Amino acid sequence: MYAPLAERLRPKTIEDYIGQSHLVGDDCILRRMIDSGNVSSFILWGPPGVGKTTLARIIANTTKSPFYTLSAVHAGVKEVREVLEHCKADARSMFSSGRPILFIDEIHRFNKSQQDSLLGAVESGIVTLIGATTENPSFEVIRPLLSRAQVYVLKPLETNELQILLDRAISTDEILKKRNIKIVSTSALFRFSGGDARKLLNILDLLEQSTGINEEMIIDDELVTKRLQENPSAFDKNGEMHYDIISAFIKSVRGSDPDAAIYWLARLVAGGEDPEFIARRLAILAAEDIGLANPNALLLANATFDILKKIGWPEGRIPLAECTIYLATSPKSNSAYNAINSALELVNSTGNQPVPLHLRNAPTKLMEDLGYAKDYKYAHSYPGNFVKQQFMPDSLQGAKFWTPCDNASEAKMYELHSKRWNQD
Repeated sequence: MYAPLAERLRPKTIEDYIGQSHLVGDDCILRRMIDSGNVSSFILWGPPGVGKTTLARIIANTTKSPFYTLSAVHAGVKEVREVLEHCKADARSMFSSGRPILFIDEIHRFNKSQQDSLLGAVESGIVTLIGATTENPSFEVIRPLLSRAQVYVLKPLETNELQILLDRAISTDEILKKRNIKIVSTSALFRFSGGDARKLLNILDLLEQSTGINEEMIIDDELVTKRLQENPSAFDKNGEMHYDIISAFIKSVRGSDPDAAIYWLARLVAGGEDPEFIARRLAILAAEDIGLANPNALLLANATFDILKKIGWPEGRIPLAECTIYLATSPKSNSAYNAINSALELVNSTGNQPVPLHLRNAPTKLMEDLGYAKDYKYAHSYPGNFVKQQFMPDSLQGAKFWTPCDNASEAKMYELHSKRWNQD
C-alpha cells in the first residue's frame, strides 16, 4: 500500500526544498544555520502545507542531530519531561554528533505549564527547540519561551513554486510518472491549493485515484473543480478545511455580511472548533478591521472572550453569535492596523533613532546636566491640555503614519488633531 503523495514527495535535503527562499535561500538565516551546523532554537509560524515539519526534519538530517518530535495535541507535561530526559542523555553521550533537536508540532496548543517545562532545557542548551504553529506566537506562546526562540514566518507557496512542485511530482513520483498525464490548465489546481503544497499533492492524488488505469489523466480546470465537488472534505478542526472555513468566517465579518458570517460561525461550531479560538479571532478582527470606526467593537469582542470562560459551552455560542453580528454590521476601519504596519516598516528601515533629549527622564544629576528632560513642556500646564512640541526623533520629523478612514468617528478625531497641530 502506497503512502500519500505528499509523504512520498517529502524533501529530504535543503536543495529539494521548495519555497521560503527568504529563509533558506543562499546566505539567508536558516540556510546559514544549516550550513554551519549551529542551529539555535526557533519557531516556524505559517499556514498549513508550507513546509514547517519538512524543514525541521531536513535540519536534523543535515546536522545529523538526534531528532525527537512531539505533537502538542497528544503530549502532556509527562511526555515532555520524558523526551527531555532522552535529550539530556544524548547531549551527554560521546556518540552524539549534535545537540538534540526537539520538534513540537502545533506548539500553540501547549498550555502554560507545558511550555514552562521546556524553558530550562532550552535555556541551558540541552536541546534545540523547533516549534511549528499556524497561530500567532505572540498570543499563543509564553513570553519567556519567545525570548529564547526566534520566530520565522513561512509564507504560502507562490504560483511558480506550485508549478515546480507539480512538475516534480509528475516527473519523479513512481506512480505518477507511469501515468499518461496531460496538463491542459492549472488555474483551478493552484487556486484550490491556496499556496498549500500538501493540498496540491492531495488533489493530484485524488485525480490519479479517480482515473482508470489505462485512461489518460487530464489536469484541467473543469475536471479539478468537478472532482473536488464530488469529494468534499469533511470538516476537521485539525485539518485543512479548518483554515478555509475560518478564513471565510473572518472575511464575511470584514465584508459586513452578517448572514454569511453566522453561517460560517455555525460551520465552526458544528465542526467542534475551540470556542476560544473563534473569540480570539473576533478580537483580532475588531482591532484590525473595525478599529477607530467603532472602538466599542474591541470592548465587546473582549467581553465575549471573557464570558465564554464564565458560562462555558454550548451556551457560549450565543454571545459568539451576538458578537459576530455586531462586528459584521459595524462600520469598518483599518487605519490603526495600517498605521502600526507603516511605523514598523520605517523602524525596520531606519534603525534605532535616538530619543530627543527633552523627552528623556532625568532621574540623576548627571543626566540632568547632560540635558535630559530640558525644555520638556507638560501638556496639562497649557490651555486645552495641549502644547505643540517635537515628539519624533530629529531625523524623522514630519513622518506620518495614521491616515483616517472615511467614517464619522475618525473624521471627528482627525479634525481635532489637525486643528491642534496646524494652529500657529
